Amino acid sequence: MKKAIRYSKKREAILQAIRSTSAHPSAEWIYQTLKPDHPDLSLGTVYRNLLFFQQQGTIQSVGVVNGQEHFDWDTRPHSHFVCHSCGAILDLHTIDVDKQTDQAVSSQYGFVVDRHELTFYGVCKDCQTHPDHANHPNH
Repeated sequence: MKKAIRYSKKREAILQAIRSTSAHPSAEWIYQTLKPDHPDLSLGTVYRNLLFFQQQGTIQSVGVVNGQEHFDWDTRPHSHFVCHSCGAILDLHTIDVDKQTDQAVSSQYGFVVDRHELTFYGVCKDCQTHPDHANHPNH
């Protein structure tokens, strides 16, 4: 028998915080954003709920940038660009996700591939144009 999932104001606030931004937030960002309105919120609660949302398929991890894991509410297949100067993580929805790559890996290695993620790394337009933006995540 499946365990019932209880409603939680904190859980709902965490999910809303993730959905409120396209900046691919970290647990620390979510915690700092919600703490003023939820003084009893702990960073552990944020991490536990992020794991819960990942397991439910509600959010996905986009990897670790500058030592912190970042999350995306948009779980549709899409690519990302990570600026190694400022740490911004940007969605690349117009880059096709190539299903042939999944099939090639499946046939060559005998795996069953559900999906793959493609992440590009470099310097974003803002950091190229305004070097003073560097090291300011999600300018």
